[in-house]
Amino acid sequence: MAEKKLPFTKDEIMRVIEEYKTPFHIYDEQAIRNNVRSLLEAFSWAPSFKEYFAVKATPNPSILEILREEGLGADCSSLPELMLAERAGMVGEEVILTSNDTPAIEFKKAREMGAIINLDDISHIDYLERHAGIPEVICFRYNPGPLREGGNSIIGNPEESKYGLTRKQLLSAFAIMREKGVKRFGLHTMVISNELDFNYFIETANMMFDLVLEIYRTLNIRIEFVNFGGGIGIPYRPEQEAVDLKSVGQGIKKAYEEKIVANDLHPLKLAMECGRMITGPYGYLVSTVLHKKEIYKNYVGLDACMANLMRPALYGAYHHITVVGKEDWPQDYIYDVTGSLCENNDKFAINRKLPLIDIGDVMVIHDAGAHGHAMGFNYNGKLRSAELLLRPDRSVKLIRRAETVEDYFATLNF
Repeated sequence: MAEKKLPFTKDEIMRVIEEYKTPFHIYDEQAIRNNVRSLLEAFSWAPSFKEYFAVKATPNPSILEILREEGLGADCSSLPELMLAERAGMVGEEVILTSNDTPAIEFKKAREMGAIINLDDISHIDYLERHAGIPEVICFRYNPGPLREGGNSIIGNPEESKYGLTRKQLLSAFAIMREKGVKRFGLHTMVISNELDFNYFIETANMMFDLVLEIYRTLNIRIEFVNFGGGIGIPYRPEQEAVDLKSVGQGIKKAYEEKIVANDLHPLKLAMECGRMITGPYGYLVSTVLHKKEIYKNYVGLDACMANLMRPALYGAYHHITVVGKEDWPQDYIYDVTGSLCENNDKFAINRKLPLIDIGDVMVIHDAGAHGHAMGFNYNGKLRSAELLLRPDRSVKLIRRAETVEDYFATLNF
């Protein structure tokens, strides 16, 4: 089971609150570093392995710098994300652009940086050539459609997904790019999101290795690298287990030896683009109880709202909640934990068993280190909160200040 503990004591977090008013997100640097090292260790057998962190998960340059120091690259899906990676010191083929419905300016920036471009559609070949030119290395995103069963509310079923090329299109695209002078080729897919069964990732690897072999036999094109995408989930619920990274690594190693080594296609570079599992479990949304309301149900109102963490409202996602100082109290009360947005789905928890809540209590919402602050918005005039970094020496660093009313009005021509 995933034990939901806080990386700070009550005294420590209360001192932080004295300096930085709630709500805020705080990230545990040492835990993030340790987690990255575990992932890299699981693939230490591979001839070359690269984790391209999905910048969209936690787009903060201070976090990206930490990940760069640990050897990670960046998976970007927009111009600002490319620029964030660049400012964090990630350049060249440490960066991959995996966007869709892509504007020309993003292709141009990726070419300027020397980043790998991962095309999402066969029609993008002409668009890329016209606006940014054809690079030496190119990658295509594969959508297996009905060949790959599964999907969930986050990513959907592959055949209903807007992403990627069909198998037939993929073979045509590689042939076209070879004619246009491309020398180096990569293959990418992303068919899973927030998955806890490690067998899914081994299944994906087998599918991609089969495709590598088919491309070689059909087109005589040797794929240089395969990117399995991300999708490794995290145990949001206490009763869930984290993905066994060692089992993922060993399972993919077995498939590699049986399909790549056995067919003389070794060495093949391997890559992933995890975001959620890198930072998700090590970020926390800290908020203060402002109000209690007792009508047909019992409500606890926080100074945070879905502008600070959208996942529960958007997906009905579960996020564990700890009431600071009441960790050992009996959970004898049932509450809906809400924010102040003028939307009834602005709830962090529904019918959640918690200890008796008092106004002024500090609540910590777990697993908010990815797709938390990043998904913030300004609807209802809500202002995005600060981001803090808990350093290994227990000091706390402000890595993004909270928005102000002046920020909210800054873009208005009024």
